[in-house]
Amino acid sequence: MAQRKGFFEALLDPSFSDFIAPKIIGILYLVSVIIVVLIAVASILRALAEGIVAGFIVLIIAPLLAFLYIIFFRIGMEAFLATIRTAENTGIIADHLRRNSGF
Repeated sequence: MAQRKGFFEALLDPSFSDFIAPKIIGILYLVSVIIVVLIAVASILRALAEGIVAGFIVLIIAPLLAFLYIIFFRIGMEAFLATIRTAENTGIIADHLRRNSGF
């Protein structure tokens, strides 16, 4: 099996023989969660500044929407990562078959 490249080496590889997404997907997820939480907090603060009724409504709705967005981000990233892992495993199987079948 080929040795994996470092992050910057893989980033600058024009052959796209190594994926960088699995190396950074955790950071991307964390950043997306932080952004969603900041937007929810900003929405609550803005609504509270406009009035108590609007603030109360947004205080209930914003966390629910933030939770749903985080779930959708997570599902999307898991699907994306599963696709990449499938491609990596398919490459490993193809290499193994090439070596063992003489092609």
